[in-house]
Amino acid sequence: MSITLESAKEHANDLAVLCCRAEEGTVIGPSNLEDPAIFGDLEDSGLLTIPANCLKIGEVLGAKLVKTADSLTPLTPELLEGVNSISEEAPKQEASAPVEAPVAEVAPAAMPVANVTGSMLKIHIGEGKDINLEIPLTIAGQMGVVAPTAAAPAGVAMPVASATEQAPAGEPKLVRTLQKKHFKIEKVEFGPETKIENNTIYIRENICEDAVKVSNLVTDIKVEIITPADYGKYSETIMDVQPIATKEGDGKIGQGVTRVIDGAIIMVTGTDEDGVQIGEFGSSEGELDANIMWGRPGAPDKGEILIKTQVTIKAGTNMERPGPLAAHKATDFITQEIREALKKLDDSEVVETEELAQYRRPGKKKVVIIKEIMGQGAMHDNLILPVEPVGVIGAKPNVDLGNVPVVLSPLEVLDGGIHALTCIGPASKENSRHYWREPLVIEVMNDEEFDLAGVVFVGSPQVNAEKFYVSERLGMLVETMDVEGAFITTEGFGNNHIDFASHHEQVGMRGIPVVGMSFCAVQGALVVGNKYMKYMVDNNKSEQGIENEILSNNTLCPEDAIRAVAMLKAAIAEEEVKVAERKFNKNVKENNVDLIEEQAGKEITLLPNEQVLPMSKKRKEIYEADK
Repeated sequence: MSITLESAKEHANDLAVLCCRAEEGTVIGPSNLEDPAIFGDLEDSGLLTIPANCLKIGEVLGAKLVKTADSLTPLTPELLEGVNSISEEAPKQEASAPVEAPVAEVAPAAMPVANVTGSMLKIHIGEGKDINLEIPLTIAGQMGVVAPTAAAPAGVAMPVASATEQAPAGEPKLVRTLQKKHFKIEKVEFGPETKIENNTIYIRENICEDAVKVSNLVTDIKVEIITPADYGKYSETIMDVQPIATKEGDGKIGQGVTRVIDGAIIMVTGTDEDGVQIGEFGSSEGELDANIMWGRPGAPDKGEILIKTQVTIKAGTNMERPGPLAAHKATDFITQEIREALKKLDDSEVVETEELAQYRRPGKKKVVIIKEIMGQGAMHDNLILPVEPVGVIGAKPNVDLGNVPVVLSPLEVLDGGIHALTCIGPASKENSRHYWREPLVIEVMNDEEFDLAGVVFVGSPQVNAEKFYVSERLGMLVETMDVEGAFITTEGFGNNHIDFASHHEQVGMRGIPVVGMSFCAVQGALVVGNKYMKYMVDNNKSEQGIENEILSNNTLCPEDAIRAVAMLKAAIAEEEVKVAERKFNKNVKENNVDLIEEQAGKEITLLPNEQVLPMSKKRKEIYEADK
């Protein structure tokens, strides 16, 4: 595939290889040259071998071919006449910790004196040999020399500014606050009514009889109380993990007061009537202890009590959008009764009060977080801004909104503003609890060097034309924000990487540095890309680099957020960031963490990799097929 003139300039110091057969006498131009980005694949396949004396693109442009050569022929000196001479730019220094050193006093340099006469710029240099230059102003302007401004009237001070000066940073501006009141739960039992007493949740014994009526697609629902002693029990695939929380009074998501239960969470599981798991690529049925990466943002924490619903929906509806939604609605009916009981607790039972604040920081680097969420319209969906944290009532499905970008405040995200219905592979899905504890939002919101403008959620449609339509709207939205940097994240892999790449292009083409975050590794390796996808963080943590069916194993975690923040700061400062290796190498992550620790002077805790478990027969078959 030939390259453009723009690409040729960009890759002037890359090696030159013919993309197609060229006849003797051909003057080499960009259309004759192969894209250097695919050299690695060509070499791996044995189609290309590059010799040590291969010339660079900048050296061969305009040179004449002295003999006919076939496609994929590396251009060497003996094949060309009129080879150019180019000099490589000195590489930028990598960021390093500041080192204090003695500073020698230097006499100020003599500045040339410039006078403007008519349309001529005259420069007199007093030292050397009294060189005088007269340059037309039209040319001087292109050289970056400007005529002096008119003298200021007497008594009027003229501002002195430097091109590198930034607007002075103002005081942080408090936008909104959110208070979370935590209530400790030590036991969960069934009883005649749903209530909370003495650190115990009592769930109404016949609650399932009412919950099953929520949707005609639900044929059965069971509630199981899983204590730490029961973590080894079998479970159907985990569809979602949810916090139990409720708003006080008429408070809206993202502000006011939220009551939160500590020590117990809701877990949604289910199948259809034929026993088929409600999931798409991969499912996590099996022993809970073996299929959960405990302690991840979207997973349960060890020691928590799991209020687990097992929902059965009509046969064949597990892969259709209404089926999974019905399972979530039935579960939310049960959760809502617990929320109502939580509202009645006295404040004297609060064990911790958490204060969250969103600040805008004038003068700091303004950034935006863009989170691509599933919206294929089959089974993939998400509910945005329900009345209750991670509720159903009042929420709008992103599919029904056309998957167009929707802006949430950081506190709306951290207060349950997203109810996740995604049924993608367990290892990389961002479930509802993930957004409740979203690491990137927390890290960026609290970073005093950043001014976080907002969090944009954009759906991933099924059809390519819709993907690009939505992506273009995202680019225009970000343009209006006037940001200096952006983070783009996505869950899962495959089809949604098409929009993921397009989002990078739409934001990057506006001159905004972008850091992308996704599960990639071996199985999720990007199949599309562009020049704006330079700064990437791989969320993979599995040893094999695959979707291993362990819940939350490959999701965005605090360590990933720290790396992404460091990378965006480097990108905004135009520091060098090395090109990623072509193939997955788990050592890259550890090396980057070492560099960040060295620069920040603090230790970063790496979360554990996957549990050492035998791969299931189903998983092994998929893995072998993918290889």
